[in-house]
Amino acid sequence: MARTNAASARVKPEQAGLIRLNVLRQERVSPGFARVTLGGGDIEKFTPMGFDQWFRLFIPVAEDSLSRLPNKLDALAYAKYLTISKASRPVLRNYTVRAYRPEGPEGPELDVDFVLHGSAADGTAGPASAWAESCSPGDQVAILDEGITFTRPEHLHQVLIVSDETGLPAVAGILASLDSDITGQVLIEVPAEADRQELEGPKGVEVNWVVRGDAAVVPGHKAREAVEALPVPREPFYAWVVGESTLPTALRRHWVRAGVPKENIKFCGYWKAGRTH
Repeated sequence: MARTNAASARVKPEQAGLIRLNVLRQERVSPGFARVTLGGGDIEKFTPMGFDQWFRLFIPVAEDSLSRLPNKLDALAYAKYLTISKASRPVLRNYTVRAYRPEGPEGPELDVDFVLHGSAADGTAGPASAWAESCSPGDQVAILDEGITFTRPEHLHQVLIVSDETGLPAVAGILASLDSDITGQVLIEVPAEADRQELEGPKGVEVNWVVRGDAAVVPGHKAREAVEALPVPREPFYAWVVGESTLPTALRRHWVRAGVPKENIKFCGYWKAGRTH
């Protein structure tokens, strides 16, 4: 089974191309998250779309890492990217806009939240997590904007949104972008109590948190159990679920068995347990 159907109705930006940005600042927002604020460079080329707007992030590993990057990432461009020597090939990962501010102290700003897997100090963190903990103002990166996947049909005014911690930035963007008359539920699983964040959304959308606690439990397992224990809403709704690949695929099957139309479910495996980030 495919791990996503997000591409089926994705809305891409009208103008997309490589955008070079600088690190403005970095902060540890909770035990499990670091926030990197980007700006400067080509930030004026970035068009905020809200919701779960995501992008390809290129993190340099050498001085020439950003010199041979494509203006889009189709199959051919990705093949060329792989021909870059490992000594200079930038790290490539997908991330979501946590927040965009058109008027920061130094111009427009883009916040990116990184889930911290392992530790940069002892070498157990993935390359993106390690960079998020160690980057400094002035460091350069590049992004390719890929648009949004949260495409709620206009006739569905109820939502059911589920994610593990990797989807938290996207959930924050979705909640901030929803119309005020939207109702529904959001369930987010995070590693620790301190990883909860203040989220703003419509009054009719209830936000619930599941704290995993046990580091041995695969992320998303407790969120899945919590959702499956709830009655499936009787009224038609739009479901959106992301996270460790088991979570979205399992909940999609759960909802389809309950009679929810497949076209009303958007699901995507953001990552797979056992792989570095």
